Amino acid sequence: MKHELVIVLDFGGQYNQLIARRVREANVYCEVMPYDTPISQLKEKNPKGIIFTGGPSVVYEENAPMVEKELFELGIPILGICYGSQLMGHVLSGEVKKADQREYGKTELTIKSDNPLFDGVTENTTCWMSHTYYISKPPVGFDIIGTTNTCPVAAMANVDKKLYAVQFHPEVNHTPEGTKMLRNFLYNICCCTGDWIMNKLADEQVKLLREKIGDKKVLCALSGGVDSSVAAVMIHKAVGKQLTCIFVDHGLLRKNEGDEVEQIFTEQFDMNLIRVNAQKQFLDKLAGVDDPETKRKIIGEEFIRVFEAEAKKIGKVDYLVQGTIYPDVIESGTKDAAVIKSHHNVGGLPEHVDFKEIIEPLRDLFKDEVRNVGRALDIPEFLVSRQPFPGPGLAIRVIGDITEEKLEILRDADYIFREEIKNAGLDKEIGQYFAVLTNLKSVGVMGDERTYDYTVALRAVSTTDFMTADWSRIPYDVLEKASSRIVNEVKHVNRICYDVTSKPPATIEWE
Repeated sequence: MKHELVIVLDFGGQYNQLIARRVREANVYCEVMPYDTPISQLKEKNPKGIIFTGGPSVVYEENAPMVEKELFELGIPILGICYGSQLMGHVLSGEVKKADQREYGKTELTIKSDNPLFDGVTENTTCWMSHTYYISKPPVGFDIIGTTNTCPVAAMANVDKKLYAVQFHPEVNHTPEGTKMLRNFLYNICCCTGDWIMNKLADEQVKLLREKIGDKKVLCALSGGVDSSVAAVMIHKAVGKQLTCIFVDHGLLRKNEGDEVEQIFTEQFDMNLIRVNAQKQFLDKLAGVDDPETKRKIIGEEFIRVFEAEAKKIGKVDYLVQGTIYPDVIESGTKDAAVIKSHHNVGGLPEHVDFKEIIEPLRDLFKDEVRNVGRALDIPEFLVSRQPFPGPGLAIRVIGDITEEKLEILRDADYIFREEIKNAGLDKEIGQYFAVLTNLKSVGVMGDERTYDYTVALRAVSTTDFMTADWSRIPYDVLEKASSRIVNEVKHVNRICYDVTSKPPATIEWE
């Protein structure tokens, strides 16, 4: 089934994925595409609307990302956000100027509510600004529909041509009525009907997979994380025992996790599962390596080699399944987005496995959508809502070189921290929480003896999208209990720190 589509044109803004998620949360499918996608290609996709993201460029500088004026003449509704709004103003012969001072943070916005974008929005509302340049004079045919004390054109519209622009960011939580504005754009202006619903999507996908695969054999690399688990169950629902899952246990999983994965998929789902215990092999390859990107590459490469060796025993299969999701595709390198970290799900395909085609049933989905599809497939809640866990596992939560001793220290510390979070009833409130074994040793005293042992850092963040995150204000008594238990129950740890850095400037993971 073909879904109605809104295209998010990416101009290098940090919130590009967040805009796309907000659109999908409104039950409208959207895709993120580069700003210089040819107009012919955009027309071919027949979008109901287009959204321009923000970005770090200045519209009238050389090499600033641009669009052709023709794009505004296609009759497709367009919403420009931040840089996207300035771009609309500039291309259509308005004026963009540098502000006397940068406007950043929460700002009071006064709007004209008698237009489709601000339908039902409070006349004086709060918005989140982040800009140095602004539209000083809108193009001919545009009305100013929103102002702030320092921004004369905080929002503008050419209602007849369905062109809208806002200088602020409606997609972030700091703009309380931003979701309403985006829904207004989608439903009032683009005339979307909202046909992107996870329950229906799960059924559609299973049906399409069944038709595509027929009676052929399928192989799946199962990590036990949410993405690969949902992908595996989806294929299993479609073709049953034609699917074989290979679970490469690289020894970098959390406490008891390998056994849990094996039990769930063999007993609960009755899948063909092969568990490969390759802990020593991975540790040998990682010996002495402390650079995080090198760790990732070694693990990704070794994973593929182990998977290939096991797959050869099975022989020829028709399809290979991967749990790639949409942020993997975007973050692994687009024109204007730096590669923050490599994803071994994307681009690292096995070269020597005998298969005809890759199937990535979750490639178009964000993480929260994957979880909802999992629920629609009747996967148990504890697995669907499992804490996010990086592909390289604990290798990037042990800072510096990796040894079995360090992994054991981290497993135990992490288990205690997660247990105390759950005991305090905070596990549903916090987006992600885990322990990190730093490469810092310090002096301590236990009993009457001097110690010189490791420092464990605890990390917990509140987030709805994982693109931005705030450090979680965990009650002191919970932190105290976790800290006390770790230093008392885990050998070679004598100091606990709590990370109080948000994203940005930090990332959620330490490496």
